[in-house]
Amino acid sequence: MSENFGVFGTAVSTAHPSLALIKYWGKQNIALNLPATPSLAVTLDCLTTETHVEISRPVDGEEVSDRVFLDGILQREDRFAPFFTGFRKLTDKMKPGMGRFVVTARSSSDFPTAAGLASSASGFAALSCACTAAVGLELPAEELSAMALIGSASAARSIYGGFTRLDAGSKAAVSVYGENWWPEFRIIVLELEKEPKNLSSREAMERTRLNSPYYQAWIDDSRVLMERSVDALGGRNLDALGPLIRNSYLRMFATMFAADPPIIYWKPGSLAIIQFCDRMRSDGFSVWETMDAGPQVKLFCLQNDVPAIRNRLIGEFNNLNIRICRPGGPPSVRGRIET
Repeated sequence: MSENFGVFGTAVSTAHPSLALIKYWGKQNIALNLPATPSLAVTLDCLTTETHVEISRPVDGEEVSDRVFLDGILQREDRFAPFFTGFRKLTDKMKPGMGRFVVTARSSSDFPTAAGLASSASGFAALSCACTAAVGLELPAEELSAMALIGSASAARSIYGGFTRLDAGSKAAVSVYGENWWPEFRIIVLELEKEPKNLSSREAMERTRLNSPYYQAWIDDSRVLMERSVDALGGRNLDALGPLIRNSYLRMFATMFAADPPIIYWKPGSLAIIQFCDRMRSDGFSVWETMDAGPQVKLFCLQNDVPAIRNRLIGEFNNLNIRICRPGGPPSVRGRIET
């Protein structure tokens, strides 16, 4: 196949972030991006990333780099280089006659990026689906999950809808239950700030691994929480699952607080919502909070309690962006190969 300049294929994919109920925090293998702890997660239907990919032929002899634009801003090449290396290895194996190509990706989300809302999960899931569609590859979910994991371990879970798990040291996530498994399950996403965090999750994970005296205890405890939470999810029992969700995020942050220097993503508003949830439980509501690497807080409850919880939130907090989510589906994708 000759190397003529021009577009070879295009594709568009939309994906949703994967929110961990039982947290992944830390890497077992940095080079392969393998998680040190297991995680159990739910895909969110109310947050979406859309990624447009164009595969082009470079002019003979021309050195051209892959480019990723996020909300129109060109991203650092090194952040995406491992992903594109893996994508090319797969393409060379499955379509050896393709020859040289360059990738241009343009991505946008309807929620803040790098702010604790798992934007890398939906971003790399959408990028994986769009890239493979643009070169005409049809991969099973497990292989797409393995590709997405190269860019973001959480993205391996976003390839699936519903509830997923990613085990420690695993190269791909697996589906636990589909998006219709628990029809009454709701996630309330509370957006406190839009600004990107000052310390990336990757940097924070490595600092925690190197400097926190609680890191190994966190890894050991995560295995226990994981298995108990899978059982609670299987029984659709929020009263059993909720305390495990709370234990997981608090113990994750305990390892970060103990790092040197400490890692503190919480803001005053974050703590206020945590205390709000404690009061709601005292009033008889089964509502359980979690946080990730950022100030945002997410609440888990059942459908019947959503109106009362939402009204109380509006009454107690000003200018709080509230989104009510259900378990979401897998990415969608459409592509076109030029002839």
